[in-house]
Amino acid sequence: MSPTTRKYGLIAIKVLLTLAFAAAGIAKLAGVAMMVQIFDAIGLGQWFRYATGLIEVAGAILLWVNGRQFIGAGLLLCTMIGALLAHIFALGLASAPPAVVLGVLAAVVVLAYRQQSPLAESHR
Repeated sequence: MSPTTRKYGLIAIKVLLTLAFAAAGIAKLAGVAMMVQIFDAIGLGQWFRYATGLIEVAGAILLWVNGRQFIGAGLLLCTMIGALLAHIFALGLASAPPAVVLGVLAAVVVLAYRQQSPLAESHR
């Protein structure tokens, strides 16, 4: 893959993740009825909806902050792992594919910025 393709492909993935997570996070924070129902079904309380919304918005923002992309993508990846677990144990697998796709895209960004990891510092 050429460096130009890699650069613009990564930007496209970050734009998609930003749009998806900013929209989902804002919907959670705004108390959109569907989000309230989903978090009722999960059974951890509405505080968890607010926490998830904040993490999603923060992760989307951090994708664009120099030196913090690894952290932002890591937050989003962890959120999608949690979403997948929620689908497995509470919501049903029929609505899980978006969480899987967004999780894979977040993992791509994590790998692209892995040099920002604190663990990468110890290997230099």
